[in-house]
Amino acid sequence: MTAPTCSALSAVDEPLPGTTATAPGYVCLEFPSAWGRDVLDGTALGAELSSELSARADAAGVRIMFIRRPGRDVPRTSKTVLLARTEPGNAWCERLEVTDPAELLDIVPRVVAGPPLGLGETVSGPTVLVCAHGKRDQCCAVLGRPIAAALQAEFSDSVWECSHTGGHRFAPSMIVLPTGYSYGRLGAAQNVEAVRAAARGEVHVPGARGRSTWGAAGQVAELAVRDVVGDHSMDAFTVDETGAEPLVRHRDGRAWRVDVETRELAARPASCGATPKPVRPVIATKVTAL
Repeated sequence: MTAPTCSALSAVDEPLPGTTATAPGYVCLEFPSAWGRDVLDGTALGAELSSELSARADAAGVRIMFIRRPGRDVPRTSKTVLLARTEPGNAWCERLEVTDPAELLDIVPRVVAGPPLGLGETVSGPTVLVCAHGKRDQCCAVLGRPIAAALQAEFSDSVWECSHTGGHRFAPSMIVLPTGYSYGRLGAAQNVEAVRAAARGEVHVPGARGRSTWGAAGQVAELAVRDVVGDHSMDAFTVDETGAEPLVRHRDGRAWRVDVETRELAARPASCGATPKPVRPVIATKVTAL
C-alpha cells in the first residue's frame, strides 16, 4: 500500500453523510471463505442460485451479504443467517440457522414485507458488521479487520466481518443492524463508542454515513436535522423523500424541509486501482423548520 489508497484520497474532502447503500432490509449469510469480488457473482453459491437470489433481493429491496467471525473461522455444517428490517419504529433483527443457502430464496422476499418473520431467535441488541472484503478492495481488509477484532473484544458474538458494504473508500466501514446506520473512517475506540450508543438506542453522529432505509438525499437530510436539533435518539426521525426536497419529521410532530444539492469534487478512484472519476456528494444547504 505504497501509493495513496482510495480511502486516503476520499478522506481529503469527501463528506460521509449520504454514502450508505440504500437497503430497507438485510439478509446476511455466514460464509467463512471463498468470497468472490461480489457475493452473488457465482463464486461462492454457484451461478444459478446466485442469479435467483440477486433477482429476488433486487425486487424486495434487500441487501444480501456474507458474514464470518473475525479471525480464523471454522466451517460448520449449518450456517448462521441474520435477517434485519431497518424501518424506524419497525426495525428488527432475527438470527437463525440454515443448512442450505437455497433456503434463502423463500426468505428474502419476506424480510421487508412486515413484522418479524419468527423464523429464528430475536436479536435484541445491536449487531455489528465490519467490512473486511479484501477481494473487493485492499482498504477493507487492511483497515477493517483490526476494527472487527477490537469490537469483538468488547461485544463478542455481536460482531461479524462482512462482505462489501458499499463505499470501501470510507474504510474502515461498519454497519449496525437492525437500523442500517453505517459508519466510516472511525478508529477502534470511536467504533466502540458508536456500538455503545446503538445499545442505548442512540446514533453516534461522528462518522455516521446515514441510515440505509433512505436514499442519499434522505440520509443527508436526517443527519443535517440531527445536527441542528441535537436529538440522537435512534428512531426519533423519519424522512419523506417524495418531494423535490426531503422532509424530515420528528416523532413529536415537528418537521423540517432540507434543501440539498449535488456538488462535484475532483476525480479520484472509487476503489484502489480503479480509473479516477469525479465524486458527486449530496450536500445539505439549508434546514428550514416548518
